[in-house]
Amino acid sequence: MHMQFADFPYLSAILISCVAGLLVILMIPPERSRTIRQVSATFSGIPLILSLWLFFAYDKKAGGLQFVEKIMWVPSLGITYFNGADGFSLPMLLLTGIVFFTGVLTMWELEYRVKEFFALIFLMVTGVFGMFMALDLFFIFVWYDVSLFPMYLLIAIWGSTRKEYGAMKLTLYLLAGSALILPGILYLVVTSGLGTFDLVELMYMAKFTPFQQRFAFILFYIGFGILAGVWPFHTWSPVGHVAAPTAVSMIHAGVLMKIGAFGVLRVGLFLCPEGWQYWAPLMALLATIGIVYGAFAGLGQTDLKFCIGYSSVSHMGIVGLGLATVTVDGLSGAVFQMFAHGVMTALFFSSVGYIYDRTHTKMIPELGGLARTMPVATTYFVIAALTGIGVPCLASFWAELMVFIASFRVYPLYGTLAVCGLVVSALFMLRVVQNTCYGPENEKFGHLPDIPFGPGIPRMILVSVIVLFGLFPSLMFEMIQTASIPFIDRLLP
Repeated sequence: MHMQFADFPYLSAILISCVAGLLVILMIPPERSRTIRQVSATFSGIPLILSLWLFFAYDKKAGGLQFVEKIMWVPSLGITYFNGADGFSLPMLLLTGIVFFTGVLTMWELEYRVKEFFALIFLMVTGVFGMFMALDLFFIFVWYDVSLFPMYLLIAIWGSTRKEYGAMKLTLYLLAGSALILPGILYLVVTSGLGTFDLVELMYMAKFTPFQQRFAFILFYIGFGILAGVWPFHTWSPVGHVAAPTAVSMIHAGVLMKIGAFGVLRVGLFLCPEGWQYWAPLMALLATIGIVYGAFAGLGQTDLKFCIGYSSVSHMGIVGLGLATVTVDGLSGAVFQMFAHGVMTALFFSSVGYIYDRTHTKMIPELGGLARTMPVATTYFVIAALTGIGVPCLASFWAELMVFIASFRVYPLYGTLAVCGLVVSALFMLRVVQNTCYGPENEKFGHLPDIPFGPGIPRMILVSVIVLFGLFPSLMFEMIQTASIPFIDRLLP
């Protein structure tokens, strides 16, 4: 694999900016909440700017790993501080930067334990960024756990609707996943005989047998797949979404679930390609069930956050189906879907958060007619719903199109069922919009103010991203294909 070392440690700068933001927040007295918000917004803007620069500075013709930083850390154990970015990780870094910054702005009005909240958010996002850029298995595992640890406290302290239950369920599920990932990593490192955790070296130098690859891959698929919401390991997801506060829901559904799918891709597919091909039919079956199940489960919900939570299960199933096709189109569509769904679901939870903060209810039957009292806030909500449906000219349309084209070629039955599930998903999204935004107006909410310009800024950013990559999908596809084409070509005989 082509590797281009960085003339400046841009990737480390992203991590350092998050850690610096965390340390500065810890030094500010808790009563100075406005200063904490300003510092949080400033330090969350730095990784966004850096991730944007990296996305557009990446040399697509050269491809491969760029902005590489590599320093031997523990030579006796073969552990290296090894970061790099390619066509798979750059969309995820950009996604994290966008959702992080908009999530901080969305929580601008938070008044309860502001210091602790933003400190934990910065700690969580440091782990997320680290996970997307790490190329050493030891650091991948460490960053993965760092990103999960703050979730329990964020939900248990600032959450709502059975928050202790949601936090505990999420933690137990994700710990179970983590308990499968570590043995898989150690198994491959030990059996390789190379004495290194370097993912690239293991990918090219290790000679794993088909059995070893099949065994390790299923550990990674279940371990990381739990966080990705793979059916039937998804049950923590809707509960966690409902219990989490707005910004945590945005980062949770927008970014954290992508860590799971990215882990399957970066570790499972890279190190165990034969295991991936062996288990692909099972992956396709579970993904299709997830798409259909998420759609029908969402259809029967009356809580807005449960609806979005089950739609996330359905949409993440599309990612799994794309990966299972073992094709360039499927792989590219899956990564694009990870990005598009991350931005879409952040906008969805951000919009629901505003509605809940004003009405103090998420129950669809208690809402209605919001388009007359809050037309701007409703517009953001409707755009998120349309993105979830996969309307053309919005980012998710292209991602889903690529996955379905690939699935029809490889798994025609699953592709047909997945499209049927998407139709059901569109029906329940339209039902949610109809019952929440239109229809009879609840008189209790007739006096509520619409979303002002300032609080609307993070929603505007998210809408702009959805429309930009919907109108110019090649910006994203060209980036992803610099990684997916050579990766699939390497697998073919």
